[in-house]
Amino acid sequence: MTAMDVPVLEIGGSHVTAAVVSPDGWGVTVVERAKLESQQAADVVLGQLAAAARKLPLANSLAVALPGPFDFATGVAWYRGQGKFDNLYGQNVGESLRDLLNLDQILFMNDAEAFAVGEWTAGEVRGLERCAGVTIGTGIGTAFLADGLVVRDGDTVPPGGELYRTFYDSWPLEDSISARAILRAYFAWTGKEELDIGVKEVTERARAGEVVARDVLLTAFGVLAAALTPWLERFGVTKVVLGGSISGAFDVVREVFAFDVEATQDTEHSALIGAAAHYLRST
Repeated sequence: MTAMDVPVLEIGGSHVTAAVVSPDGWGVTVVERAKLESQQAADVVLGQLAAAARKLPLANSLAVALPGPFDFATGVAWYRGQGKFDNLYGQNVGESLRDLLNLDQILFMNDAEAFAVGEWTAGEVRGLERCAGVTIGTGIGTAFLADGLVVRDGDTVPPGGELYRTFYDSWPLEDSISARAILRAYFAWTGKEELDIGVKEVTERARAGEVVARDVLLTAFGVLAAALTPWLERFGVTKVVLGGSISGAFDVVREVFAFDVEATQDTEHSALIGAAAHYLRST
């Protein structure tokens, strides 16, 4: 690890990835990808995060990408009813991890914003003046970037820069485009619920020629395209990059997008690179 390399944690609902990111070529060395029991007691979750971080060559600081609701400036978690991290509600995660790891500084970043910044730094929207990143999985994450900086305020972006806060046909957007929404629609169309499949399997069935699977995906992503379009026009976005687990369906649904969009080529590393780039800009 060189003086400029950045130790990073990427935290999800079921895993934590510990990696070292080198700004010289933006190479990523994954040191650890461990299971995370996010619904356990706070001290258990924090212990698992600290254990992953200790695998890194830590100096006095750490960059962390994780989902909201979270106060990224203060390090306080506000998860409730999310199916993950509920026992961290009101916990100062930053302070706790600094104490456990004996660090001076931990810099937190929203995982969707980290993904977009990573793609701007070394991916599909590299160096573009105005672009957006969208992550699609258990929910929708968005980030609108101006010269690589996240814009959250003003009337050219959704509230807080987060598209999931908006509505489509009077329903919350995630009721139409998210893993649960796609599966709910698929089961409704087929008339049977299958407990052992996910969107990946629905996508594979669409590729194999199943009409219902294809129609469900086209409908869901059509809503995403319609919901995004006015914000892209207001912000002046020239290209969008999709990430998250459901972006793997992009080859099936490409036709619904009337704007320039690509799926990420690096689902594993973009958020890690973005968190490191944000850290280097901020220190």
